[in-house]
Amino acid sequence: MSDKDSTETLAVALQYDGERAPRVTARGRDQIAEHIIELAGRHGVPMQENEPLAALLSKVELGEEIPENLYLAVAQVIAFAYHLSGKVPRGKEETINREGR
Repeated sequence: MSDKDSTETLAVALQYDGERAPRVTARGRDQIAEHIIELAGRHGVPMQENEPLAALLSKVELGEEIPENLYLAVAQVIAFAYHLSGKVPRGKEETINREGR
């Protein structure tokens, strides 16, 4: 691994509608990654740094659902994003209101 490789920026954007598995909607390295990160920040999209997961997700074709073996890792990222945004997963609002959370 060269010094260039260790400073490479990688970004992967996911879209999750609550109905199907999350899809890869953008991915890129270096300048493209910086642009993805800048756009996400500008639009208030929660971000999480996870280099090993991003490396695996970067191999998924654009528009494709994530593979089943990444469901748990991506679910943790989505839960993190929901928490940061103060959102509740669809269908859970009633349970949370009953439990006072």
